[in-house]
Amino acid sequence: MSPSTPFDYWIAFSRNIGWVTETEQALLRAKRVAIAGLGGVGGSHLLTLTRLGIGNFNIADLDTFELANFNRQAGASLSHVGRPKVEVLAEMALDIDPELDLRSFPEGVDADNVDDFLEDVDLYVDGLDFFAVEARRRVFAACAERQIPAVTAAPLGMGVALLNFLPGKMTFEEYFRLEGQSEDEQLLRFLLGLSPAMLQAGYLVDDSRVDLEAHKGPSTPMACELCAGMAATHALKILLNRGRVPAAPWGLHFDAYRNRLKRTWRPGGNRNPLQRLGLKIASKRLAQRSATVATEGEATADTPIERILDLARWAPSGDNTQPWRFEMIDDRRFRIHAHDTRDWCVYDLDGHASQIAVGALLETIAIAASGEGLAAEFQRLADAPETAPVIEVRLRAEPSVAASPLLPCVRARTTQRRPMSGRPLSAAQKAALEASVGPGYRVIWIEGAARKWQMARLLFANARIRLTIPEAYQVHRRIIEWDAQFSEDRIPDRAVGLDPLALRLMRWAMHSWERVRRLNRYLAGTWIPRIQLDLIPALRCAGHFVILSERPLTGIDDYLEGGRAVQRFWLTATCLGLQFQPEVTPLIFSRYVEKGVSFTKRPSAPAEARRLAQALRQLLGADPLDAVFMGRLGVAPVPAARSLRRPLADLAAEAEH
Repeated sequence: MSPSTPFDYWIAFSRNIGWVTETEQALLRAKRVAIAGLGGVGGSHLLTLTRLGIGNFNIADLDTFELANFNRQAGASLSHVGRPKVEVLAEMALDIDPELDLRSFPEGVDADNVDDFLEDVDLYVDGLDFFAVEARRRVFAACAERQIPAVTAAPLGMGVALLNFLPGKMTFEEYFRLEGQSEDEQLLRFLLGLSPAMLQAGYLVDDSRVDLEAHKGPSTPMACELCAGMAATHALKILLNRGRVPAAPWGLHFDAYRNRLKRTWRPGGNRNPLQRLGLKIASKRLAQRSATVATEGEATADTPIERILDLARWAPSGDNTQPWRFEMIDDRRFRIHAHDTRDWCVYDLDGHASQIAVGALLETIAIAASGEGLAAEFQRLADAPETAPVIEVRLRAEPSVAASPLLPCVRARTTQRRPMSGRPLSAAQKAALEASVGPGYRVIWIEGAARKWQMARLLFANARIRLTIPEAYQVHRRIIEWDAQFSEDRIPDRAVGLDPLALRLMRWAMHSWERVRRLNRYLAGTWIPRIQLDLIPALRCAGHFVILSERPLTGIDDYLEGGRAVQRFWLTATCLGLQFQPEVTPLIFSRYVEKGVSFTKRPSAPAEARRLAQALRQLLGADPLDAVFMGRLGVAPVPAARSLRRPLADLAAEAEH
């Protein structure tokens, strides 16, 4: 149709006929729906109901569009930034049906205009912001007083929770019981009342993003669109008196992510014993959250060098030790003050593990610099000791530098310690990974049932050493953060890879080395973690890999370069959609044996390590001393718990050399 084509209501909405009759369509055209709030869900409600053929609306919102609305709000676009939402959505609705009777309330809904807002209204559809508690209570109370049915569809995660408040049934206040409560308590009651099933809670990956005090929370566009569909469907049933409509305390919760539909029933609303218990648990978790959850934090880097370092800090390091600090020199130079952990970590023989981590940091700096159109040059200062190397970094403008394809994967790279899919890697995936390490390195693959079983047995034996020497116990006790989904400077317990029962047993045992010894001696305490963390994951993966250097690794510079190759390999795996887990302790124990270095007070451990070194050499068909890194790969969900990084401000260093 051209712009000059006259609008025809019956042609425009003819495709509704069949699901509704022509008589019902005419009834919908005559109805008036009030929508307060035209943000996340309200705008979608208006446009969906307009396409349903509703002919009259009262719409209210006092806000304007901004960039933070773009992920979910109908009407949020560059051309609408700074414009009133009520004005933009009115234009969009009138562009669908120019015959609409639209009454706009650009000042929102308050005590002075709620009567006008609900005048002649057949149905109220709630679109108010989650945190607009007082405004919501006011409108729902007015609806109850005027016998106006009211629908609220809340976007939760990637689903929708629906409640209908119908004339003669339980009211909003009777259900939620908000009167006299603090704001935080009102918000908790509103959330739990909307969502007794809490289907969305299981896949929230960072609950620190739910900030009641700042009135912020995560959202998805899918949830907003699902809300519009659910609310419009019940609006149709209510307005046409057609079909069964659940009324509070009955509700519906559909979660597309979980593939679940739950019909909820809470007689008495938030007075229900189950709800009261849920509220107590939620309040306790809210009080504890700030002390137990680390966050990525908001990006505050303003200059290219700050942005480079803010990204580079996400480089991997053993047990998330982050053995580096940054000293700014000017806007194109900084120094890395590194340090190894050989003085306390049994897994850092001669500091090589830390040196590989610093090498991964250098590669990450180069990748981050490419995103700024800069090239990074590195010079290790000769006068710094090997245990605390200092590397000067110079950034120079380079027009030919293109952003690395690995750049988007720097923050996404993580460690998956749980079982993966056994689906083999494709030839293309293996070729990309082999190419990523660059000249001077090659990749050995350990694939297929028989070879993976050999690796599983080796890792199972290696785990016995790891779990029974006191030197490793001290490391494990130091690097695990308990009761945490995230950790800025350690490994959160939820990311270790154990099931909840085994994790509780481990926490009890880690209280003292004597407990660990008793558990291992009398209750076969190593079996559960060895099975869950080593044997099963070794079998449940696409395969294992070893990155070998084609020349002997003789000094710190070799390990720094090896670390750069490891980071390219890991980031390439991430970009290919693969999950990754390091398996380096067999290499470390083998090196202790090959170099004749004592590493433990437990008498039988060195002999076990010698057998391990022989088995590893046989499995690889190569000298383990030439291996830079080893691990496993495969398809698996992204881990919900992970190590984060210290804020950039905490990684600042003064000149030390």
